[in-house]
Amino acid sequence: MAVLFKLLAHWPLWLLHLLGAAGGWLAWALSPGYRQRWWANTARAGVRGWARWASVAEAGKQVAELPRLWFGPPVRVGWEGGAHIEAALRHGQGMLFLTPHLGCFEITAQAYAERFATTQEHGRKPMTVLFRPPRKAWAAQVLERARERPGLATAPATLAGVRQLVQALRHGEAVGLLPDQVPPEGLGVWAPFFGEPAYTMTLAARFARTAHTQVLLAWGERLRWGRGFVVHVHPWSEVMNEPLATDTAEAAAQINRAMEHLVQQKPAQYLWGYARYKAPRQGF
Repeated sequence: MAVLFKLLAHWPLWLLHLLGAAGGWLAWALSPGYRQRWWANTARAGVRGWARWASVAEAGKQVAELPRLWFGPPVRVGWEGGAHIEAALRHGQGMLFLTPHLGCFEITAQAYAERFATTQEHGRKPMTVLFRPPRKAWAAQVLERARERPGLATAPATLAGVRQLVQALRHGEAVGLLPDQVPPEGLGVWAPFFGEPAYTMTLAARFARTAHTQVLLAWGERLRWGRGFVVHVHPWSEVMNEPLATDTAEAAAQINRAMEHLVQQKPAQYLWGYARYKAPRQGF
């Protein structure tokens, strides 16, 4: 599988997206469970028409572009809101990036590392992202090699990994989370997401309360015809007209509303087939 990934890594992005779009529709057609979940989630969020149907192909593109992003030559990346990152770096603040399963969420960390974490101009402040290693050994090996790059570190979804992320924020570095990812039992609360209770991590709110931490909402828009990506960055105050609550349950609900705001910017690129409303698994 690693050999296949490295072969696909040299394909042009537009061709990978074409392949991915076909694969997205194939998965949708062959999996009744996936199709039912996709339909329920889009209906719950009020996604209709072109955006709903386009999301099937976009989900496939998200998978097909990974070999290029992990092992291939750099892709074109534009920025909207990069000045907010520069301001946080000038003030020595830690940065908590909250990114939903929207667009290419892999590119946000990569783009930050390339632009802000590897040059003396920006203080060489790396980003550490929380991840849960895949259960399959080959996938874990591929992912480990793919994310070995300057300015980008990973922290496992363990207590040791949480401590690593807290230390990164205290040192004025960046941390990346997917707050719409379902956490293990005991590490979340039930909070509304598009009107339906969803088990929501409390970790994001805990990190956001770390001293001298700037909360930034970010996502990577996938451009048409393989033209690359645009990373959008919004400070919390720009999206939410209220400070983050001190109550954990209310803070989780606020973060869900912030993620809804981002998703509504480009609903066709949200991963609607993700099992967002599933019951949490046992264990960290």
